[in-house]
Amino acid sequence: MVHVIARMEIKAGCMEAFEKILDETVPQVLAEAGCIRYVPCVDVENTGGATMLTFVECWESEAHLQAHHHTPHMARFRELAAPLRGQADIYVMKPL
Repeated sequence: MVHVIARMEIKAGCMEAFEKILDETVPQVLAEAGCIRYVPCVDVENTGGATMLTFVECWESEAHLQAHHHTPHMARFRELAAPLRGQADIYVMKPL
């Protein structure tokens, strides 16, 4: 099993457009082989300006995660999301 925490900044005024991309992408990711959990979450306390978004993911294996990165819908996601987001950090972990 592989866990992923992907945290990214959504630029000020761009969250509504980003949510539309998520509405299209999330169901496609959840339908992927090996996807156990894929949940976009927003910080409870947002003080305005940019919004911090965190994806909480769980995959059956590293191979499933790698396949996820190469799907057409993730290529489209990256293309559409790029102008709407700033800094992104991704952490991939395995249970002990």
